[in-house]
Amino acid sequence: MSSSVAVVRTRHGLRIRDAEELRERWLRRRVSLAWGLLVLNVLTFDTGQSVLHIPATAGKIITQGALPVALMLVLTVNRRLVIRPNVFLCLMSLLFIEALVTVVTAAYLRGTVYRTFRLGEFLVALWLLTPYWGRRDMLLVRCHLKAMAVVLVTVVIGLLVAPGHAMAGGRLSGAIWPIPPTQVAHYAAVTCGLVAVLWLCGEWRTQSALAIAVVTLGILILSHTRTALVAMLAGMLLAGLSLVVAKTRVRKALTAVSALGLLAGFTLSSAITSWLARGQNAQQLAGLTGRTAFWEAVLTVPRTKFQEIFGFGLSNDSFDGLPIDSNWIASYQAQGLFGVVICAVVLLFLLLCAYFQPRGVQRALALFLVIYCLLASFTEVGFTNASTYLLDLSVAASLIVQRKTAS
Repeated sequence: MSSSVAVVRTRHGLRIRDAEELRERWLRRRVSLAWGLLVLNVLTFDTGQSVLHIPATAGKIITQGALPVALMLVLTVNRRLVIRPNVFLCLMSLLFIEALVTVVTAAYLRGTVYRTFRLGEFLVALWLLTPYWGRRDMLLVRCHLKAMAVVLVTVVIGLLVAPGHAMAGGRLSGAIWPIPPTQVAHYAAVTCGLVAVLWLCGEWRTQSALAIAVVTLGILILSHTRTALVAMLAGMLLAGLSLVVAKTRVRKALTAVSALGLLAGFTLSSAITSWLARGQNAQQLAGLTGRTAFWEAVLTVPRTKFQEIFGFGLSNDSFDGLPIDSNWIASYQAQGLFGVVICAVVLLFLLLCAYFQPRGVQRALALFLVIYCLLASFTEVGFTNASTYLLDLSVAASLIVQRKTAS
């Protein structure tokens, strides 16, 4: 073979490789943008709380319009409409089918129909993204982190430019995009936990992980949300224990954290207790800030046998104008005992699948997300509707499927 022919073949091979790398880069960007739009769609828009004075109509158009745009983007990366069958989305699709059944009996037909259609559209987007599950580069994890990082950046900017507005009521909320403190805490806790697990597995640089941990923990503390903090710590502990045999870094980190925890418990016990109490007395803490009495009122609402089994239809997870603040009570209200059972099966399925996965970063990340969502579900809502928690669980499900070398 002459040298000139070898050069031509080499250049031809490089051109093909460069074209494949360019295609892969654009594919990742479109998937990342589509995932970011799904996150935008589930962002709560707290009317009248933005320093930019965003009209309520404009806010709803932005969030609600993000879903069809995300679906169109997903179609550009999955033109053949290929799906990867999996139990998790099959179970979530059962909730959608059940929601269709309850539409005919809904008291607020317009809102129920919209939320049911939205859940269906949301699930279609997730189904069309299933070919990108199980990738070695954990594409959806990185997309999720990028989307949450953008949200948290807006929260930090709002805190810097309008601290009084962002800390109204003594809890950090979004001042640029109006996000309530509980959702701010959710994004901060999940971001901190995912980055910490990636660092423990050697998938994230130490300096960057430390900076992210400091910022997200600061946001979490300022948001004053106990559920997110407890769920994050429990999720990180279980994820760390799943790696303790295989990773020396994990053993050292657990030892250091345990020592720091004991030191903080002895020296800062009064400050920690005061933060956790949040100015409430023992009776208020036992009643979860009045939630238990409210939940009892929701459960005692008269129901027909059909409504007991299938619920009243998808709603905004409120009762008499007040938020229910429990996934299990909200699921029972919207989709009855059927919805509660499906939620339990989803969490149990993901937990068992993650537990029986080989030791590694995918298993640890999945365990963190499932444990976090499980604990948060007692005072947060979202499993039976399009929500950030549904996206969290989708990322966990994407990590426990059989690994693929290509998309």
